[in-house]
Amino acid sequence: MIAVTGVTGRLGRVVIEDLLTKVPADQLVAIVRNPEKARDLAERGVQVRHGDYDDPDSLVAAFTDADHLLFVSSPDVRPGVRTRQHMHVVDAAVRAAVGHIAYTSAIKADQGVGFLEDHAVTEHLIRETAITYTFLRNTFYTEVFVNPPSVQAAVQSGELRAADGGKPLNTATIRDLGLAASAVLTGSGHENRVYELCGPLWTYPQLADAISELSGKPVAYREIPIEEAGEMAFVFQLVRDGFFAGSTDDLPKLLGRPATGIREAVKALLAG
Repeated sequence: MIAVTGVTGRLGRVVIEDLLTKVPADQLVAIVRNPEKARDLAERGVQVRHGDYDDPDSLVAAFTDADHLLFVSSPDVRPGVRTRQHMHVVDAAVRAAVGHIAYTSAIKADQGVGFLEDHAVTEHLIRETAITYTFLRNTFYTEVFVNPPSVQAAVQSGELRAADGGKPLNTATIRDLGLAASAVLTGSGHENRVYELCGPLWTYPQLADAISELSGKPVAYREIPIEEAGEMAFVFQLVRDGFFAGSTDDLPKLLGRPATGIREAVKALLAG
């Protein structure tokens, strides 16, 4: 039995949909806070179970009989909240005798950057159990940078503005990261492995060129000061610090193909 948390989120949904192409529906468990939101999965034969990261007993019941569990990290980043919720998940997995945990961590979770602390703590908690694990250290989603509002604004203004400091990024699409998780859940040889999941490196000038080519409208790249980056300032500071500058081949190995590049991401967005 394969259990997946967070199936109503974008990543979890990709995972469960791909699993449905590989595994009989009655061997899948979709764990959600509100089962009504996963009614379509129940209608397709998936076992939909209530599970709330703030309700440990609900998690034990939801994880029962799970040979493999995909533990999608909590989106609640308020101080102390995610760590507490993740403690509940790990404890429930032990109590329910889960066979294997695949956890969606974050790239460089072991390097002590402040916002990664919750992931480092969670990895430690899982390592301390007797359960085998796979840490899926996901990079930032390409969709954070390449999305309808940002691309449309660039096309309309003829300018792509970014406070990137000229540094490259190794983002990955949500779909690629979800398919990689599905591959781990249905594959073998992933016990006690750590994967740094990154896409191919790209730069903002390359993104501007891709938007220009694929939209048919000229778009020029312009670097701006970090002070003008608004709500993206935190992310762009990470870019400037070289946080996204490295890359690995872990993602393409799990996918069995090259990870989606920036041009392909723009093409898919414009086609959509």
